[in-house]
Amino acid sequence: MFKGSMVAIVTPFKNNGTKLDEVKLKDLVDFQISNNTFVIVPCGTTGESATLSIDEHEKVIDIVIKTAKGKAKVMAGTGSNNTSEAIELTRHAKEAGADGALIITPYYNKPTQEGIYRHFKALSDSVDIPLIAYNIASRTGTNITPETMQRLSTLKNVVAVKEASGNLNQMAEIRNMCDADFDLISGDDSLTLPVLAIGGCGVISVVANIVPKDVSDMVSAYMNGNIEKARGLYYKMLPLVKAMFIETNPIPVKTAMAMMGMIEPDMRLPMCNISEVNKEKLRQALRKYGLM
Repeated sequence: MFKGSMVAIVTPFKNNGTKLDEVKLKDLVDFQISNNTFVIVPCGTTGESATLSIDEHEKVIDIVIKTAKGKAKVMAGTGSNNTSEAIELTRHAKEAGADGALIITPYYNKPTQEGIYRHFKALSDSVDIPLIAYNIASRTGTNITPETMQRLSTLKNVVAVKEASGNLNQMAEIRNMCDADFDLISGDDSLTLPVLAIGGCGVISVVANIVPKDVSDMVSAYMNGNIEKARGLYYKMLPLVKAMFIETNPIPVKTAMAMMGMIEPDMRLPMCNISEVNKEKLRQALRKYGLM
């Protein structure tokens, strides 16, 4: 259902981060569509969802859906550490026309594996829309085990997992334990090619914010059996990918996009400007790639 190159799109701000930049957001969606991105994922970690108000969260999703106009699928980030809030956000995404909803593991609460299962079951029972579990213990403090993921995969509309644990052994277990129609999606740009090799179907990418065509071409090449081309693009992008994580995401990618004239360099606290040392490293990576 959700395959290929998928972008975890940033949320552009203006006025020192106080307002959404709706014009720039539309431009970014158009940029992704013109460069063969198959799925646009607003309001994820890269989209600074944690600092969006409910109204802003819903507005970003609305804008992305209306701008995409069916030319790209939209997987709306609607997770929360409050199950009832996640249900309401997911209901809005469905009503707005989203193709699916990305649901992060409840963060800070640190639920048990049973609590994680019940969280997703409540969502599955409440909203009839394809749900994608988002496993990123480095952000949430809780890992979804392969055994729990197998349970989630039996829920009627949990169709995939965005796996950002960084643990290929775990991802292989998930791929082996779940039915073939349950999709494994890479949540780490640096692991996209290895995840494809173990049966993954694509990537929800950060670096695709700035090089969407290369990410799309890499995944398409692999899926079409051109392994050498895919490997070449993977290694070409790897230094750039590394630069995207020299500080906490999305600080580097938004800084890079500002350097490239794509957005204003505005983030919301507690996200702050990149250090001067890392800014120079980022600038050099962009120049080496030919983006500046």
